[in-house]
Amino acid sequence: MKFATVLIQGSPRVAQIDGDRPTRLLAPEFSSVADIALAGTEHIVWSNEVIPAGEMTVVAPIPLPRRNIFCVGKNYRDHVREFAGSGFDASAADTAVPDYPIIFSKVPECVIAHHDKIMFDPAVSSAIDYEGEFAVIIGKGGRRIAKQDALAHVWGYTIVNDVTARDVQSRMKQWHVGKSFDTFCPMGPWAVTADEIDLGDTLIRTWVNGELRQDANTRDLIFDVPTIIETLSAGITLYPGDVIATGTPAGVGIGFKPPKYLVHGDVVTISISGLGTLENRVEAIG
Repeated sequence: MKFATVLIQGSPRVAQIDGDRPTRLLAPEFSSVADIALAGTEHIVWSNEVIPAGEMTVVAPIPLPRRNIFCVGKNYRDHVREFAGSGFDASAADTAVPDYPIIFSKVPECVIAHHDKIMFDPAVSSAIDYEGEFAVIIGKGGRRIAKQDALAHVWGYTIVNDVTARDVQSRMKQWHVGKSFDTFCPMGPWAVTADEIDLGDTLIRTWVNGELRQDANTRDLIFDVPTIIETLSAGITLYPGDVIATGTPAGVGIGFKPPKYLVHGDVVTISISGLGTLENRVEAIG
């Protein structure tokens, strides 16, 4: 099943999506996809309300996660190589595949919706990059989740763009700040239940202004979804509604010579089979 979080006359609701259109509403107590993840899809309550025409706005599936979005770095072999070849920072010099998942996070407040604008201040950063990613939404929480049990803890999946200020990332010697600017986590447009997605064969593609930049498959992940969940939950309790972005494939802006960073007016389009298409325009401010 496919769901979207929507605003109807300013109030957040959840709608089931058929194709790319809402077909029916859930009961008012479900105000974001995170509420379905907590309750379980089998326990949702449907509303008898008719969806009002022209009065609905689609927002991110989880507009404000309860805590930081978990992210995985260097999780595609080709991306490891392009990152190393960029000369970006000291950590990028290592071309070896990581022995363990590299985990960082983005603040919840940087989440925006499909068609919202990615905004940046050129006085703060002039090296804005895109990263199309397949993201996991946790349904059943837990700690010390074994790899063989991990997928039972997944409610569904969505698309995330892990937008990054590369110069800030390099200057600060860590990733959190340069990846957490306001508007730096486009998410959506929908969330899809786990039963509809084949983790072994899901295409991930990213275009910038119609130019195909990233073209990969979830089967190319170095650390698969069960491994990521096992690693995170070894010492951190996962909760329903937690979002995990699984890493970006090769083709990010920093991998080109010279780099192809985002500029004012660029349009980033990320398409993942079964999950839809997430598109956002870039706008310079300040």
